[in-house]
Amino acid sequence: MDLLDDARLLQPDLARLREALHRQPEVGLELPRTQEQVLEALRGLPLEVDTGTVTTSVTAVLRGTGPPGTGGTTATSGPHTVLLRGDMDALPVAERSGEEFAATNGAMHACGHDLHTAALVGAARLLCAHRDRLAGDVVFMFQPGEEGWDGAGAMIREGVLDAAGRRADHAYALHVTSNRLPAGMVAGRPGVTLAASYALDVTVHGLGGHSATPHEGRDPVVAAAEMIGALQTMVTRTFDVFDPVVITVAVLRAGSRRNVLPDTAMFEATVRAFAPDAEPRLREAITRCLTGVASAHGVEVDATLRAEYPTTVNDATEAEFATGVVREMLGERWFYPLPNPVSASEDFSRVLARVPGVMFLLGACPPDADPAGAPANHSPLARFDSSVLGSGAALLAGFAAERLAVE
Repeated sequence: MDLLDDARLLQPDLARLREALHRQPEVGLELPRTQEQVLEALRGLPLEVDTGTVTTSVTAVLRGTGPPGTGGTTATSGPHTVLLRGDMDALPVAERSGEEFAATNGAMHACGHDLHTAALVGAARLLCAHRDRLAGDVVFMFQPGEEGWDGAGAMIREGVLDAAGRRADHAYALHVTSNRLPAGMVAGRPGVTLAASYALDVTVHGLGGHSATPHEGRDPVVAAAEMIGALQTMVTRTFDVFDPVVITVAVLRAGSRRNVLPDTAMFEATVRAFAPDAEPRLREAITRCLTGVASAHGVEVDATLRAEYPTTVNDATEAEFATGVVREMLGERWFYPLPNPVSASEDFSRVLARVPGVMFLLGACPPDADPAGAPANHSPLARFDSSVLGSGAALLAGFAAERLAVE
């Protein structure tokens, strides 16, 4: 089967679907309009479709009709099942991309999940057209709530990994990037690929008063500012540069007027790490740093470090297999071996912790932009090239087709 040629025929339809999804982004676990568009796009295909009960997820199962006992089977376990995943949620970011189909509702597909959804629809159409060449089943996992809502965890609890009647044997996903890689380039590596993520919430308790006489109170704003700086220094003086940790404060709130010293100040940070034993070391180091600064300023501090997603680990055998599919389908020069993990995080890590598989990156930088300087994922200026949808759909379908191929 020539999936790439077939996918190029689907490209215009997939681009239209992507633009429709982009115009109406939805955030979190409840994506009713997105779910409706996915269900409409799958209508008429020979799929067993279910929707979530605690999220607006969509799970679709394709039963391969290839002869049993051929490729994609083992004598002991029977036909294999492949899971393909595409996340569907957007971010609470006001779009400034300048695209003709830009969103205007205060949310934005700034991480390219609209492309993930459209590409997975394309993969479903491709594989349905070739189901007689599949000696096994395919599960299509359309997932809400990746951006901090743990939608993968919710779908796992609802049984997505066993949707075909048995545990999936292989799992694959692609994630587009608006910079770093030229459009159509695929990047990946075996082993740890993406970081574990944690949320840090900090509240500093001081004593309010008049801003003109701060010595009569205990200023939580100055203490919070020093804590933010101290955390950066703490990282460089506590963790090995070859065992990287990232702490980025992205939310800071304090006060109501410039002449009123507030009682409290708060900030929120994202924390990323790669080492399996990083969490206890992070907790100790963060607590020591924050309480030390608080003591010096005569204020009190409450800090909570919450684990979010574990590291995303690509199975070595699956990474070798998927790399071979990319090189065979697109050509040698279109695969870039990642030299190091990336500090982004993903809840697809929960799937890969239970099912061997991979997540690879797919470049989607627009042709009029330089990948080295283009706005990154999550930027309100981020733009993604729809022309990669055909290759994205073909690759997802190819991962499944090669695993389940009739010999």
